[in-house]
Amino acid sequence: MLLPVAATCFILLIALVLDALVGDPPWAYGRLGHPVRWLGALIAGLERRLNDPARDFVTRRRRGVAALVAIAAVPAAAAALLQGLVWAAAPPLAALLLLALPAATLIAQRSLWDHVAAVAAALERRDLVAARGAVSLIVGRDPESLDDAGIARAAIESLAENFSDGVVAPAFWMAALGLPGLAAYKAINTADSMIGHRSPRYAAFGWAAARLDDGVNLPAARLAALWLVLAALATAGADGRAALATVRRDAGRHRSPNAGWPEAAMAGALGLRLAGPRVYGGQPVEDQWMGAGRARAEAGDIRRALQLYRRACAVQVLVVALAAALAWALLA
Repeated sequence: MLLPVAATCFILLIALVLDALVGDPPWAYGRLGHPVRWLGALIAGLERRLNDPARDFVTRRRRGVAALVAIAAVPAAAAALLQGLVWAAAPPLAALLLLALPAATLIAQRSLWDHVAAVAAALERRDLVAARGAVSLIVGRDPESLDDAGIARAAIESLAENFSDGVVAPAFWMAALGLPGLAAYKAINTADSMIGHRSPRYAAFGWAAARLDDGVNLPAARLAALWLVLAALATAGADGRAALATVRRDAGRHRSPNAGWPEAAMAGALGLRLAGPRVYGGQPVEDQWMGAGRARAEAGDIRRALQLYRRACAVQVLVVALAAALAWALLA
């Protein structure tokens, strides 16, 4: 069942605030583990059963489509059941809080901050080994190929892209379709990260996951760029006009249909050049640059990016709060 718009907005608002303040403390999950681990187990199990290398390309692609339907439908159905049961059984205020708790686990505001801040801290200590280790947790490129400036750029690029994928997109699909929409989105995004690669093993089986992930992230990438532009207008040392100009000029040049939007906004706001050539799996990739600033990023630039990110998260919270208030007023 779909909840009233006002209820969905209030649940999302509580979830965003909870995640920003608390994040994902390990003690909260105990032996059950984090919900994303459940999704990972589902995806890995289906991949082992269905992605037979002996099958032809077309068959493996069809099996990948079938697997993706299950990957999205199972958590969405479970979330719909939970949402319906809680809303029917609990008093309204208690239901809002109880549904915000699982929603908060699928939003990555605090964990993204922590991972990127760890890279900045390592660079500030001039510990290149630790910095490469920290950045390897959030990017797919070869960390050993990165110098200190490359590490800083990689961290800032990951912050921008994951702001879209890990923060704005979950909020968007929660607002649109409630907890089932959020669960389905997170399942699709996790599937893309696990099997949506162009490697020989996943090129056919993961094709559907990669294409669908591009589609469901289209609106969020544009919103993420907008939130960053608005945040830059209210952040000392950032340039909102340059962020908007860079998005208009460079976003469409990125090889991803989505990543270029928040990356271009971040690059323009901070006066940096992001993306550009990099190395994945030992293979050089000649990506286009986002932004016209300096490419020699530093730890201080990561700190500036984190400040901008925090303001952009606040912009999103404010928008959700306004939407909740408006929906509530229309019901009154």
